[in-house]
Amino acid sequence: MKRGGTHLFLDEIHKYPNWSQELKNMYDRYKKLRVVFTGSSVLHKQSGKADLSRRAVVYNMEGLSFREYINIETGNDFEKVTLQELLKNHESISRDIVKKIKPFMYFDNYLNYGYYPYYLESTTTYHRKLMNTIILMLEIDLPYLRHVEVKYIHKLKKLLYILAQSVPFHPNVSQLSADMDVSRHTVMLYLNYLEESKLLNLLRSKASSDAMLAKPEKVYLHHPNLLHTIGKVAVNKGNERESFFYNQVKNKYKVEYSNAGDFLVEGKYTFEIGGKSKGKKQIKDIKNSYVAADMLEYGFENKIPLWLFGFLY
Repeated sequence: MKRGGTHLFLDEIHKYPNWSQELKNMYDRYKKLRVVFTGSSVLHKQSGKADLSRRAVVYNMEGLSFREYINIETGNDFEKVTLQELLKNHESISRDIVKKIKPFMYFDNYLNYGYYPYYLESTTTYHRKLMNTIILMLEIDLPYLRHVEVKYIHKLKKLLYILAQSVPFHPNVSQLSADMDVSRHTVMLYLNYLEESKLLNLLRSKASSDAMLAKPEKVYLHHPNLLHTIGKVAVNKGNERESFFYNQVKNKYKVEYSNAGDFLVEGKYTFEIGGKSKGKKQIKDIKNSYVAADMLEYGFENKIPLWLFGFLY
């Protein structure tokens, strides 16, 4: 400030002692100073000791959507669509997009390495960097911010590896509790911490969706790039498809477990996820039901290309 500085940029602020109080003090003392800070994704659910709610504008940064990835790769400026627009007009929306680009020239690459923009630096080292980020979250952020005991970190790593190898994982909390030698309550806490860290997505039923420690019906890795980084070559295609759909839709809409299909969105729309030949038999009698099918450029009726759900944000 004495030399005329107007902006202060702070990275990984959660590692700085008393960070929230220091920010409050700077805000109150230096009215013209603009402070930009970044921190672990766990921070957005953790309140600092000082009240920053009236002082800081906090943004929860998501990874790139498939739409954003395509715009970067092609120089196009495709706009996002709402879920309601997509369900009603998906045939015309997909035709307009396919006139300009071929989505399957980009889709596999996006699932492999396109979620974080640092793929632009190098696709060759992308998975190594992402693995370093995962290790940082497990070994540094969770013990520091959530007080996860270090002796359990290797078991959380093992859990992530199991999820990367699996079809969508139906958790047996009692078995996980026995394997990790911790209580069921602690298992649920750890699963929620991994979700806060953007390593997992927990899919809950409608009845339990608002209860933080309710047992999830299914567990997914947060996005498909994690499958390719942790699971490497042994990526289950069904898991990858569902992980993509859940990740892209959850960013804007409430997604819950469905007894009839794979997902219930906004408490109204039922989705079944599958390949190109996936039929409607399982959901044919369900109102507002749809198939999100892979390897389709264009959809028809209630069968919608899976990649198009990457245009929701």
